[in-house]
Amino acid sequence: MTQAPEYVAYARMDELHQLQHPRSEARGELNFILLSHVKELLFRAVIDDLDCARHALRHDDVPRACLALSRATRTQRVLVSCWESLNGMSADEFVAFRHVLNDASGVQSFAYRTLEFVMGNRPRRQVEAAHQDGHTLLRAELAKPSLYDVVLQYLARQGFSMPADCVDGPTTRQHEPSSLVEDAWLEIYRHPDRHPGAHRLAEALLEVAYQFSCWRATHLLVVERMLGGKGGTGGSDGAAWLRTINEHRFFPELWTFRTRL
Repeated sequence: MTQAPEYVAYARMDELHQLQHPRSEARGELNFILLSHVKELLFRAVIDDLDCARHALRHDDVPRACLALSRATRTQRVLVSCWESLNGMSADEFVAFRHVLNDASGVQSFAYRTLEFVMGNRPRRQVEAAHQDGHTLLRAELAKPSLYDVVLQYLARQGFSMPADCVDGPTTRQHEPSSLVEDAWLEIYRHPDRHPGAHRLAEALLEVAYQFSCWRATHLLVVERMLGGKGGTGGSDGAAWLRTINEHRFFPELWTFRTRL
């Protein structure tokens, strides 16, 4: 047997290319599966960089944290661009194989849900589901404070007043907007020369949140283009549900303080 080239063996490329098994003869289904795999892997890459940033902030290493956040942002841009490839599929091409998806839906992605948990969106219903029968990656993430909690703990060590539950609360809690947190960001942006590290961190965090919102907005447009007003797969309400989650913002006080600046 011919030995595989090192590149193929190292990254197990043969196995990777054997994972796609379309259920129909429709032209677009293979591309749909391939892009779904790509997005899952990119989610994992973003999670890894956000975890690196979280670890750095626990040691007050803002430059290293910002470098990791910058890497995450670059990967997020690639994630957003994945929708462009799907946009090359017409609505009739998608309808030709949509029935074979059954109840499969992107909302079932454990990597995507873990990414939301890392960034601090931990709704009680999702947390309870993850503890009951969720993927091991989800349960492991819920044992850690979110990235935003670690950011606020860093600000507390820098002398800013923070809500007690942000500093010492349970890791499974959902972050709720706080006037104290908003006041801290306002002070940082009013006097960036006094707080250069915190200001740099804030800008890096906001770019991550911005790219996530771009992902959601583009997702909505693609679904509207493909499905119109139809319900989504997996029992979701399709575009209507996506419009609702588009209103959510990660790191909310980084958005709201600007009204007062």
